[in-house]
Formats: sequence, C-alpha cells, structure tokens
Amino acid sequence: MNASVLARLRCPVCAAVSLSQDAQALRCPAGHSFDVARQGYVNLTTGRTPHVGDTAEMVAAREDFLGAGHYDFVVDALARAARTAYPGAGLIVDAGAGTGRHLAGVLACLPGAAGLALDVSKPALRRAARRVPAALADTWQGLPLADGAAGLVLNVFAPRNGAEFRRVLRPDGRLLVVTPEPDHLGELVATLGLLRVDPDKPEKIARSLGGHFTEIATETARRPLTLTAAEVAAVIGMGPSAWHAHADAVRGATVTAAVRIGTWQPSDRQIHPGSRQTDRSISSQPTGGSW
Repeated sequence: MNASVLARLRCPVCAAVSLSQDAQALRCPAGHSFDVARQGYVNLTTGRTPHVGDTAEMVAAREDFLGAGHYDFVVDALARAARTAYPGAGLIVDAGAGTGRHLAGVLACLPGAAGLALDVSKPALRRAARRVPAALADTWQGLPLADGAAGLVLNVFAPRNGAEFRRVLRPDGRLLVVTPEPDHLGELVATLGLLRVDPDKPEKIARSLGGHFTEIATETARRPLTLTAAEVAAVIGMGPSAWHAHADAVRGATVTAAVRIGTWQPSDRQIHPGSRQTDRSISSQPTGGSW
C-alpha cells in the first residue's frame, strides 16, 4: 500500500492516523495490528462483521461480465464525472468497490491520484487488490480513514453511509453515487420475474444523504446490450436477483442497461451564486461490449 494511502488511514480501534506497514501487517502508532492477506488487501475491521458481502460465485459472475466490457460505458461516465468533481487533492475512495474495476477506471483518467478500494467481501477484495490498494471494511461500521482524507468518494450500486462519507471528505470534496435507472435490465425483469428497481430509490437516496450532502449534478448513461445465454446468467448471478432466477429460464437477450450518476457536495459548503444544478443524459450505442 503506497505512502499516500497509509498516511490517510485511521485505526478502527483507537482512531489513530498514519499507519505503518511491514510485510505481514499494518500497525497504528498505538500498536494495534491489522493483517495483510496474501492476496494483498488489508483487514481493517475489528471482530466479526454482521454480513460478508458478495459470495465467491457472485464475484466470479461479476468479473466475467465486467471483463467482457458490457458495463464499460458506466466506467466511462463515472470517469467523466470524476474529472469534473475531483478537487485535485485527497484520496479517491470507492466504498463498496467490489472487484475494483470502477476505481481503476477513474484512477486511469486522473494521473497522480491515489485510490483505495473498500469492501466487506473477501472474494471481491482478492480481485480488487490486483488492480488497486484495497482494504476489508464495513461501510455501516465506519470507514478506516482520517477526517477529510478523501477528495472523492465513489459509491456504485453499494450501501450509503452519509455521515461517514461526509466525515472522510474534504470540504471541497465530492461524492459520486451510481444507481440503476427504473428500466435497467427491464427486459430481464419482465421475462424472468427478477427484482425490480425500487421506484422510490431516488427519494431514499436523498433521505440517506440528506443533512450531509446536496446533489448538484446528475447524468444518465444507457445503452442496449446483446447478451448470450451465459452472459444473461452472469448478469443475473452477480446482482441481487442471483437467488431469484431459474437457470432453465435463462436465454440470450437484448436488454437495456441504464444508470444514473449523481454528484453530491457536502451540504455545509455553499454553492457559488453563479452555479446551478445540472442534469445531463447520454445515450450510448453498442461498440462491442460493456460493465
């Protein structure tokens, strides 16, 4: 783990900052020690976490599907938003990073920035650590970062802890939240009876972040995907509908992928009188795969 990340970590036991590293562990100034897994990620939790995140099977399905490029258009849209939102200093933190593909895509467009992938799933972190610095952490129990350590927090289809996101962000930092649009994978939802996107999701996100953040910009990215039967099975298997689909019902299909990227700023930061909330919509055409 590089020095820029280490300097901004916070001990989850005593809240001391500036951890040091040897071959097997990270240590805080008070002596608390956190093991580095042989795959390269560090365990920055204390005791047992109440949930373990995505299973190895879900992570494998996600890696196969994302590796085929089907959601690259989402990474591209997230990177565009990050170039505008990143203040030029502080870590780029992906809270609920999964396999680290989104964070790696953002870092690729911001040379010199340091990033950290956080997730509660060990199978996901084993893959994320191949791409970016990574740590096991539970968003609900607090982030192992110093106050104001981050210039940008990414939250892609993951749980949101508004108070913690606000604590770790610089005053000029930004939060990018990616959520599914109502018609995301709608063709599969209708055909296979999968879980639908909650129609009240925007309001729930606003409530979860309210008091901590104000949304200042949005972008919608969408594109049609032509999937084989195996790819349909993978996109189902990597998400919340993994346990709701029957394998014998899976067929190849053309489906709509659609997401919303919201840019949020700390609510105690005043918007410049000349600035206005924006809403952009981009329609992406197939170019050979994507997510």
